Amino acid sequence: MQASEVDYLIIGAGSAGSVLAGRLSEDPGTQVTLIEAGPADRSVLIHCPAGLALMAKSRQLNWGFETVPQPGLNGRRGYQPRGKVLGGSSSINAMIYMRGHRADYDAWAAEGNAGWSYEEVLPYFKRSEHNERGADAFHGTGGPLNVMDLRSPNPFGPRFVEAAKEAGFAANPDFNGAEQEGVGLYQVTHKNGERCSAAKAYLTPNLGRPNLQVRTGALVTRIVLEGRRAVGVELLEGGQTVTLRARREVLLCAGAFQSPQLLMLSGIGPADELRRHGIAVRHELPGVGAHLHDHPDVVLVYDLPGATDLFGLSLAGAARVWRGIGEWRRQRSGMLTTNFAEAGGFIKSDAAEPIPDLQLHFVIGKLVDHGRKTVFGHGFSCHVCVLRPRSRGSLRLASADPRAAPLIDPAFLQDPDDLRRMVLGFKQMRDILNRPALARFGGRELPASASARSDAEIETFIRNHADTIYHPVGTCRMGTGALDVVDTTLRVRGIEGLRVVDASVMPSVVGGNTNAPVIMIAEKAADLIRAQA
Repeated sequence: MQASEVDYLIIGAGSAGSVLAGRLSEDPGTQVTLIEAGPADRSVLIHCPAGLALMAKSRQLNWGFETVPQPGLNGRRGYQPRGKVLGGSSSINAMIYMRGHRADYDAWAAEGNAGWSYEEVLPYFKRSEHNERGADAFHGTGGPLNVMDLRSPNPFGPRFVEAAKEAGFAANPDFNGAEQEGVGLYQVTHKNGERCSAAKAYLTPNLGRPNLQVRTGALVTRIVLEGRRAVGVELLEGGQTVTLRARREVLLCAGAFQSPQLLMLSGIGPADELRRHGIAVRHELPGVGAHLHDHPDVVLVYDLPGATDLFGLSLAGAARVWRGIGEWRRQRSGMLTTNFAEAGGFIKSDAAEPIPDLQLHFVIGKLVDHGRKTVFGHGFSCHVCVLRPRSRGSLRLASADPRAAPLIDPAFLQDPDDLRRMVLGFKQMRDILNRPALARFGGRELPASASARSDAEIETFIRNHADTIYHPVGTCRMGTGALDVVDTTLRVRGIEGLRVVDASVMPSVVGGNTNAPVIMIAEKAADLIRAQA
């Protein structure tokens, strides 16, 4: 199918866009075009799970954005990776399958978002999932997204869990089950030893459908409006400007940064911001780009010389990786099936907290600057992030040029409560890493953090080293207020034929990794779209 007019135009082939393309094209009478600025997902770095170690350095598959200088991070610019490929960020992420806490969705509903409570979204999580452990009250089988336990787990993951138990934390075999709190090994979006991105789950099996067109290497520059109705898109493809039209709807799935950017480039957003860049105001919507927030995160790194079970740069480590390449190519098993962040947990900064407000990610290698800095030797790392930050920032335009990166300001640690919780989490994380189950291997905390002992010193370390753990949301927020951008069916307020379906619509970030929730949002959106049609 090569049509300039179809029923649905989907902008962005990330987690949400892939789901919508797969679901909406199930009806052979519905024509769908999916548009992606990046390439097809052919790189072995995507399909081999351990390839994610090199994604931070990729410019072909990763937009590699940066924030504006962050006062809360002592003026540093944060790093903001986003997938630029079929599958979007699900093609470059750490593949952790996590939904967040049931209270997160109940809070959405309590704010006026009818239909988005935990009990109402749980069926969509289950519909999307094929969990290799089997179906139960919380999990599904038969869905497109394969979820499994790691095929060849590293021995240090269970050691971290034992250390956390020694520190007084309960083991939890299923963070997506009846209870989130505790420590354990993460389940991952893998299938047969390969990454199972949203594209591989929902898109790749359906590329032969005659009613589904996928256009890669195509940058959408604006949404075409006729009056207050979205009727198509304009895009740059092969050096040419192309216009495509939608008979029913334009579905914007470009993510928490590029969805609000594209709305503003199309004349939908805060009037002053649009005029500042010479963009004609087609529809004033002041909340576009507001409420940006993300999980602030800091990492402790330990050096373990000679611990070649862990990933690291050494002669012995290189030989082990070389053997691992052979095993993965032959059997799709072995060390290269890792997602690196193999273990973790959900803990409370204070026992009085009603639900966990901190998340841990234990990494089987020395992670410095998101993996962009080369570090020699072997060791492990552990993240702690604040799950419900109070700080709120914004997404603004740098210029009217659609090829220019937007101005990203998550306002990290702007609210003192975020830093307070992070300090408490840092101390608990350090306590776990120093427990006998890990300490017996003789690891040494790197000097940058080891010298931080008092709360004030820990605060300084955090401000000098904290950054994102890649969960930006909120810039096209769903709700009923004056600054909310979409309604509960994800339709853009005041514009017909246009919806936003991605992490930008989250009223507040969930307490956990965001990929599975975005897939759930898109599954629910597909039903909402079909119901209207």
